[in-house]
Amino acid sequence: MQTTRASAPHSADPAHGPAATPKKRVDAVDVLRGLVMVLMLLDHTREFVHRDAPLFDAANLDRTTVALFFTRWVTHFCAPIFVLLAGTGVALQLRRGKSKADLSRFLVSRGFWLIVLEFTIVRFGIAFDLDYGAFPGMLQVIWAIGVSMIVLAAFVHLPVVATGAVGVAIIVLHNLADPIVVQGWAGPGTPGPGALGALWMVLHQPGFILLFGAPALVAYPLVPWLGVMLAGYALGGVYGWEPERRQRFLARLGVAMIVQFVLLRATNVYGNPAPFAVQKDAAFTVLSFLNTNKYPPSLLFVLMTLGPALLALAWLERVPRGRVGRMLVTFGRVPLFFYVLQWFVAHAMGLGLSLATGRPTAHLFGFPGGTPPQPGAGFGLGITYLAWAVGVALLYPLCRWYAAIKQRRTEWWFSYL
Repeated sequence: MQTTRASAPHSADPAHGPAATPKKRVDAVDVLRGLVMVLMLLDHTREFVHRDAPLFDAANLDRTTVALFFTRWVTHFCAPIFVLLAGTGVALQLRRGKSKADLSRFLVSRGFWLIVLEFTIVRFGIAFDLDYGAFPGMLQVIWAIGVSMIVLAAFVHLPVVATGAVGVAIIVLHNLADPIVVQGWAGPGTPGPGALGALWMVLHQPGFILLFGAPALVAYPLVPWLGVMLAGYALGGVYGWEPERRQRFLARLGVAMIVQFVLLRATNVYGNPAPFAVQKDAAFTVLSFLNTNKYPPSLLFVLMTLGPALLALAWLERVPRGRVGRMLVTFGRVPLFFYVLQWFVAHAMGLGLSLATGRPTAHLFGFPGGTPPQPGAGFGLGITYLAWAVGVALLYPLCRWYAAIKQRRTEWWFSYL
C-alpha cells in the first residue's frame, strides 16, 4: 500500500467528504512528479550538450536516429504529467482544508509569480545573457502553468465535475482548430503577426511573435495545457476514495486512454495534425506511430503520455519505496525548485564541457537558435547521458536540503518555490 509523508499547509486535494480527507502527502504523486523532473533534465541536457540539438528536432524522422528519437520521446511524458499533477496538487490543497476563497487568491498570486519567473530567472537559465532587446523570452511550461492557475482560480468555485468536463472537452476538441494557421515572425526583416494573430498563437499555435519589437517564442500555447490542468484538478478527487477503488479507476482509465491512442493513431481519423505513415523500415514506422504533436499537445499526444501516467500512479501506490523511490520523492516534493535549478545545471554542463575540450560555445548564449553552432560544437549521446547523470547527482543534495527546510518551515513564501 502507499506510504505518505507530512505536508506543509499548501500541499493538498478536491472534495469527496470530510471522512476521506487525507492529511499526508501522496507519495505516488511525488514519485511520478520526481521521475518526470529527472527526465526533464535529460531533455534540457540534450539541448545544451548534444551536437545535433541546435541543428534539427530529434523527432524529425528524416534526420534522427532511433536512439536519438527515443532520448527525446521519453521526455515527452514530462510536460503533460507536470501540468496534470499541478492541477491535482491544487485539488489536494482544497481537500486538506484550504477554503476556496483562499485557494483562489493563492492561485492568482502564484500564477503571476510563475509568469514573472518564466521571463526572468528561467529566461536567464536558457539564454545566459540579459539582452532582452534581442530575446524577451519563451512562453514555456511555467508560463502555461501560471496562466492556467489564474484561470483555475475561477474554476475552483464550480463543481469539480463541471471543471473536469471543460478540461476533457478542451483536450478532445481543440484539434478541430488546427486548420486555423496565422503567419508568425519568420526572421529579421519580416513582420510579426498582428494583434489578433499573436493572440491566436498564444492560445493555440506555436511560433514566434514580436514582443516589444523583439521575437519571443510561443512554445506552449495556452489552450491545450489549460485543458490538462483542469483535468488534473478533477482527477484529484480520486484521492478521497478508498485505495482499492482509486487504483482500479486509475488503472482502467489509463488502459482505456492507451487503447484509444492506438486506435485513433492507427486509423488516422482524428487527434493529431500529422498522420501516421509507413516509413523506410519497421523501426521508423514505429517512430512515426509514436511521433505525435507536442506543440501544442494534440489529443493523441495527451492519450499517449497520460494513459501510462495513470497506470503508473496506480502501480506506485502498491510498490515499496527503495532508495531510488525515496530520491524521486525528494525531487517531487520541490518541483519548481528543481525546475529552475535544472536549467542552470544543464546549460552549465554544455558550456563547461565545451570550454574544457576547446569546442565552440557561441551558440550557447543568447537567442535560442540565433547563433548557428560552429563545426565541432557539441558532443555525442554517450557524453550527453553522462552529463545528465552528473546533473542528477548535483541536484539531489540541493533538493534534499530544500525539501527538509520546507518540511520544517511554514512561512507563506515557501509555497512559491
